[in-house]
Amino acid sequence: MFTIRGLPDMVAFFLVASTQTAFAWGLQRRRPGRSKRAITAAWAISMVVLILGVILRSTRVARHFPAWASGWGRGAAIAWALMSVLMIGCYELARLIARPSADHNPARRDLLRAFRCALLGAPIAAVGYGTFVQRFRLRLREQNIAIPGLPADLDGLRIAQLTDIHLSPFLSVRELERAVVMANEARPHLTLVTGDLITSGADPLDDCLRNLAFLKADAGVFGCMGNHEIYADTESYTEREAARLGMSFLRQKSKTLRFGASQLNLAGVDYQRFNKPYLKGAEKLIVPGALNVLLSHNPDVFPVAAAKGFPLTVSGHTHGGQVRVEILRQDLNVARLFTPYVDGLYQKGESSIFVSRGIGTIGLPARLGAPPEVALLKLCRT
Repeated sequence: MFTIRGLPDMVAFFLVASTQTAFAWGLQRRRPGRSKRAITAAWAISMVVLILGVILRSTRVARHFPAWASGWGRGAAIAWALMSVLMIGCYELARLIARPSADHNPARRDLLRAFRCALLGAPIAAVGYGTFVQRFRLRLREQNIAIPGLPADLDGLRIAQLTDIHLSPFLSVRELERAVVMANEARPHLTLVTGDLITSGADPLDDCLRNLAFLKADAGVFGCMGNHEIYADTESYTEREAARLGMSFLRQKSKTLRFGASQLNLAGVDYQRFNKPYLKGAEKLIVPGALNVLLSHNPDVFPVAAAKGFPLTVSGHTHGGQVRVEILRQDLNVARLFTPYVDGLYQKGESSIFVSRGIGTIGLPARLGAPPEVALLKLCRT
C-alpha cells in the first residue's frame, strides 16, 4: 500500500506524465522506425522512474528502504522528469526555428544547427551547474535589520539562522558540519534553527540533531518546526531529543531572554498550514515591554504577525526559490506562486521579516540563483 501525498503530488505527477507523453508522441510521428523505438524507450524509462519516485514519497513505503534509496528515488524521479520535459521541449523549439527554408543556404543551415545544439544543451548545463556547483557554495549572509525603538542593549545583537537543512542523500553530514562551523565562527549572541531538519522519515534525524548540538551562542539555540517535521511525524521526537542535547524548539511557546537591561522574547510556532487561520492564539505569546521575535517556518504568515504586534519574524521554507531565473527584471521561481516573501528582508509598516534561503534542497537536487546560506542577522536602531 502507498499513498500519494494529497492533491499537489497528484497534479504534479499527471502534469509531468501527460507532458512527457504528449512530447514523445509528437516526436514519434515524424521519425523513422529506429528513432521511434529510442523515443519509446526513453519515455518508458522516464515513466518508470517517475512512478518510483511517487511511490517512495509515501512514508509507509520509504521506511522499508535505506535513506539513500528512498531519497534517490524521489529526487531522481523529479530531476529526470523535469530534464526530459526541458530537453524534448527545447528540441521541438529548435526544430521549429531551424526548419529549412526554400533557399537551402548552407551557412544558414549550419548556424541553425548550432543554435539547436545550444538549445538542447542549455537545460543540461544549467541543471548540472545547479546540482554539482552552486548547491555546494554555502556562504555566510549578513543582514542588518533596523527596528524602530530598539533598546540600546539590543543594538548590534547578532542572530545566526540555519534553516531548511534537509539532511538527506542530497545533503551530507559534512556539509551540515560546515554550516555549523560557519555559524559558530560568526560568534552570535543567539542562534535560531527554523525548521525542515530532514525531508522524510527515512532521513537521519538523529545525525542532524547531534551536529546541531555543536552550535554555540551566548543566549542559546532555539528553533521551530517545519512542514517536513510534520510529514515525517517527528515533531515530538525532535522537540524531546533537541532538549536533551541542549536546544529548545518552541512549539506555541515563548522564551524571554535578557540582554543587559533589555528583554528579547522569542515566540515559536509550528508550521502554519495554508487551509487554517494563521497564528491562532499567537498574540498570547507576546511579552509587553520586550522585543518580540516570531519564529515561523513559512513566511506567508508575515502580515498576520505584523498585525498581532511582532516587530520581527524570522522564517525559511522557500529556499529562496531554489531555482530562480530573472527575465525582463522579473524574478521567476516556484516559491512566488505561494508567497511574495521569498528571499531576504521585507517590511510592512514598522514590522520586518527575514526569509533565509536555507542550506538544503527539496525535489530537484539543484540550486540556481539561490545559493545555500547561513544567515547572520544584526539588529540595529533606526
